[in-house]
Amino acid sequence: MMLEELQRRNYSQTTVNSYLKIVESFAKHFGRSPDQLGPEQIRTYQVYLLKERKLGVRTVGHCTAALRFFFCKTLKRAYPIEEVPYPKAPRRLPIILTQEEAVRLIDSASNLYHRAMLITLYSTGMRRAELCHLKVEDIDSKRMLIRIQQGKGGKDRDVPLSPKALETLREYWRWMKPKTYLFPGTINGSRADRPITPKVPWEACREAARRAGITKAVRPHLLRHSFATHLLEGGADLPTVQALLGHVDLKATSIYLHLSARHLRAAGTPLDHAELTSLDQVKRSRRLYKR
Repeated sequence: MMLEELQRRNYSQTTVNSYLKIVESFAKHFGRSPDQLGPEQIRTYQVYLLKERKLGVRTVGHCTAALRFFFCKTLKRAYPIEEVPYPKAPRRLPIILTQEEAVRLIDSASNLYHRAMLITLYSTGMRRAELCHLKVEDIDSKRMLIRIQQGKGGKDRDVPLSPKALETLREYWRWMKPKTYLFPGTINGSRADRPITPKVPWEACREAARRAGITKAVRPHLLRHSFATHLLEGGADLPTVQALLGHVDLKATSIYLHLSARHLRAAGTPLDHAELTSLDQVKRSRRLYKR
């Protein structure tokens, strides 16, 4: 029933698999069918995930969303939101790479396969799942665009194709000869015409960061954060960055204003326009303490 409900609402296959696995784990934890459980068990399970499993707040929030879907959308039980709250997540600014670090990361890729992945991630800001399902036909060298099909929320979007990225991708294509998927995966260790798993670009980032001597925790999403911040620092406006990232709400994009040094410097401080007395008129004195 839950699978049909997820498919009927056209959830992505990644979300479908994740939600089903979460509900299965929830039921196994209590040793009962999930339809025999309720809000009290969800609250207990949240504490278990946070305190014993030591999972992150956002991960537990994702689990809560899956369980809410099962009980409210599949079983049609009208639980008040306050009965099953999302764990409060601290708001932290994402870490980003400097442009020099981004270049070092790409140059430190262990092979052309990984280099093509890293340069695609950094030059487009696409998500890891979007990279995994990118197809050869999505690269439009005539219009210098990359079509990202069925991104988050089931939306398509176009992003610019950098000439430098195109140069790398052409060399990569001549070497790899991918058929359907630009970055083909493997079956039993042999190359196959299927999408790579999300772990492959994650490992490409980690290995390149190690070789480049970058101590930051470099993951594919870090390149997405860096892409957006560097665009703003280069003069791009916020709605344009929003469109390129595929954000529905401008509020999600505005966080990068807090990371853009150019915008922070342009904002200045109230002190910048204050009329202060000359430092020459400030008395120099030092309080003397008796020993």
